Amino acid sequence: MMTTAAAMHRVALVYNPIKVNEAQLQSLVASIAEEAGWSPPLCLPTTVEDAGQGLTRQALTEGVSAVLVAGGDGTVRAVAEAMAESGVPLGIMPSGTGNLFARNLGLPLTDPASIVRATLAGRTVPVDLGWATLTREDGSSETHAFVVLAGMGLDADMIANTRPDLKKSVGWVAYVDGAARSLAAARPFRIVYQLDDSRLHSTKVYSVLFANCGMLPAGISLIPSASITDGTLDVAIIQPSGLFGWLGVWRKIWWDNSVLRRFRAGRLVLERRGRDASVRYLRGITAEAAGTHPTPIELDGDEFGTAVRVHCRADPGALTLAIPDSVSTDAL
Repeated sequence: MMTTAAAMHRVALVYNPIKVNEAQLQSLVASIAEEAGWSPPLCLPTTVEDAGQGLTRQALTEGVSAVLVAGGDGTVRAVAEAMAESGVPLGIMPSGTGNLFARNLGLPLTDPASIVRATLAGRTVPVDLGWATLTREDGSSETHAFVVLAGMGLDADMIANTRPDLKKSVGWVAYVDGAARSLAAARPFRIVYQLDDSRLHSTKVYSVLFANCGMLPAGISLIPSASITDGTLDVAIIQPSGLFGWLGVWRKIWWDNSVLRRFRAGRLVLERRGRDASVRYLRGITAEAAGTHPTPIELDGDEFGTAVRVHCRADPGALTLAIPDSVSTDAL
């Protein structure tokens, strides 16, 4: 029989019904909750009107002891936005196309039971959250959280040009098709940018990325120095010149960051080669970029319309994430 103390514990399950098998997911969580002596879970499917923020706030208001989120990075982003600074453990059950946040954390992608058990057991680690304030052309502004990265420019076009049917059939590889279609019409645009209290800079770019973590699918390291626990944002400015410039971007991200940096000899090669102007890396607690015209924006792989200005900041340790015993936190 469940004790009174145990009955007070309840986990909320916020999930995207398009991305998961509802019956199987609910059964798994209910079974593990019962084993742990917790009350039956509060199951909350997302909708077109509520991507997860409202549902999560509802769960927190009802006093749940932990929250599980099942869906892609967009659903995780929405739930994390509502959970910032709450101190309530959040367990992430990867169920989307890219699952970039889960990959950066080293979470198991095919063992949801371990995530549920870790969340109920309370093995947690504090990680950073990013916040992006978007200023629209009419002067209005809105603020949203991001767990992986916020992007301005070509990367947002790539997201917009990625076919949903292709994502469903081949997963994250569909973004390659979206990138190829975006590059054909890509043009550089001028921005003014600033990090923390440093001076203003003006340059032409194809894309600006504000990253909370830096790993892409297939082990590709977009920003090798990015850490989700360092309390700062890593900024990547993509500004190739001509065809050879784009080859430089690919070499930097794939070969240099993802291969050479893994070996001591490779790191020595990079030190002797010097900087590559096609990709510039910067770091700060806050970062801001403003364009001369409305530019497409994306947050964690979701389109967020256009904006003339983006102000991002790091929120150190804002999320309390549940981590299974099998996952090392040393690399975070």
